[in-house]
Amino acid sequence: MSEHTQAAARLLGVQRFETAARRRGGWYAAYLWIFAGWQPLLVPAVVLWHGPAAAAVVGALNAALVGVLSWYAGRQPVVPRHFARTHLTVIGTWAALYTGTVVLGTTVLKGNVPLAVVAAVTCALPPAVGALQGIRR
Repeated sequence: MSEHTQAAARLLGVQRFETAARRRGGWYAAYLWIFAGWQPLLVPAVVLWHGPAAAAVVGALNAALVGVLSWYAGRQPVVPRHFARTHLTVIGTWAALYTGTVVLGTTVLKGNVPLAVVAAVTCALPPAVGALQGIRR
C-alpha cells in the first residue's frame, strides 16, 4: 500500500469518527430539555406543598430524575465540546435560581401561587437556553 493510499484510508476513518460524533452529540440537548420540562412540576410542588411528606416525595422524585439523567449521560459515547463549562454554567445558574425560590417559597412568600408560576418558568430557563445553544452548535 502506498503512502497516499494509507493517508486516504486514515482520513476516511477520521471522517467516519467525526460523523459519528456529530450524530451522537445531540444527547445533551435532550438531557437539558428533560430537565427543563421537569421544572414546571418540581418548582410548584416545592413552593406550594409543605411538610415532611412533601419534602420526602419531591426529594425522592427529583433524585430519581437526576439519577436517570446521570445514568443516561454516563452511557453516552460522545461528550460535547466545552461540556464541563457549559454544564456547570447551566446547572449553577439553575441551582442559584432554585435555591432562591426555595428560600422565598418557604419563608417570606409561603404558598404564593404567582411565585410558583414565575419561579417554574424562571428555573426552566437555564436548561432550555443551554439546550437551544447545544442545538445551534
